[in-house]
Amino acid sequence: MRYRITFAKTEAMRFTSHLDTNRTWERIVRRAQLPLAYSQGYNPRPKINLASALPLGFTSSNELAEIWLEKELPVKKVKTHLLGAETPGLKIIEVELVDPKAPKLPNLVHSAEYTVTLSEHFNDLTERITRILESESLIRERRGKKYDLRPLIDAMDELPPRNQGNQQIRLLLAARTGATGRPDEVLAEMGISPQIAKIHRSKLILQKID
Repeated sequence: MRYRITFAKTEAMRFTSHLDTNRTWERIVRRAQLPLAYSQGYNPRPKINLASALPLGFTSSNELAEIWLEKELPVKKVKTHLLGAETPGLKIIEVELVDPKAPKLPNLVHSAEYTVTLSEHFNDLTERITRILESESLIRERRGKKYDLRPLIDAMDELPPRNQGNQQIRLLLAARTGATGRPDEVLAEMGISPQIAKIHRSKLILQKID
């Protein structure tokens, strides 16, 4: 049976790679003593999927993973076992049963919402945001290939200040296969170094299935 897990990736795991996060989930499920299912073939692999890779240095409060178990267990029991096997930096929030025939989790991700907290103040931050939103195209280069960043930005605005705290930007970026916007590249296009920003993914938005 297929279970979807909502979890947070906090400071202690912000520099853990996507591959190592997947391995962490393998260890958690084993420690939880759940009957993890494996793929068929000469090299069976644990049936675990993460929705979308979280870049190194980012934190998140709404990551998604799916695990397949050899038999159906009550959701409450699965969650209890997983909570007892948590590792520092990874916090399990919710567990739900998913239709085994539903599309694979990575194929369902449509967009992602980020909160960017700046450690330096910019008097013209509103103007920089406006310039990005009013641009027809933003040509950048990734892995030696040019691409247009602008269609990957679904929404962008400055968040109200909290108790005279640091400036924050909310970003809603495309996160589809072959069309993924990165908040650090948006910052670079704004003339802001990603080195002075703390980037947090607050939500993964999935496509609706009829």
